[in-house]
Amino acid sequence: MKSLYLFGLLVLGSLATACGSNGNAMAPSPASSAMFTAALLPSNEVPPATGPEANGTGTATLTFNLTKDSSGTITAASLDVTVSVSGFPPGTALTASHIHPGAGGANGGVFVSLGLVPGEVSFATGSGSFTRRGVSLTADQANAIIANPGGYYLNIHTAANAGGVARGQLTRVQ
Repeated sequence: MKSLYLFGLLVLGSLATACGSNGNAMAPSPASSAMFTAALLPSNEVPPATGPEANGTGTATLTFNLTKDSSGTITAASLDVTVSVSGFPPGTALTASHIHPGAGGANGGVFVSLGLVPGEVSFATGSGSFTRRGVSLTADQANAIIANPGGYYLNIHTAANAGGVARGQLTRVQ
């Protein structure tokens, strides 16, 4: 009888422990994302882009792929970016693309490089697009941009406009 009593206590203790926990308190929450857009204009550059490239325009869509812990803190991040342009001279080749800190009218240093190699992206007709997937971000970079997207801009660079040919402040859409 005593062993049956002990067995019952063990079963009840196990059930109480299992019911008192959700079983995954330390597991990461599902991945989430944040989306941003930017309207790229040569006139937004500081100083504004010049020459035949000054007539181009573009849009950028940025998706931050976020991993969060159980408390909602971002622990890892990557970035997918698609940039579409039109109105540039045929044969326009990009030399770089970055995200920079800086409000409209102010320049900032490179914060996130999209990793373009000069000449890797060229627009034979002056229009086209490119996509970069899995650009590495630190949790700090992701947190900073998410907290203040308007304080960051994405731009594209060419040889003729090395400081940037088209720029747009980030706007959160999701």
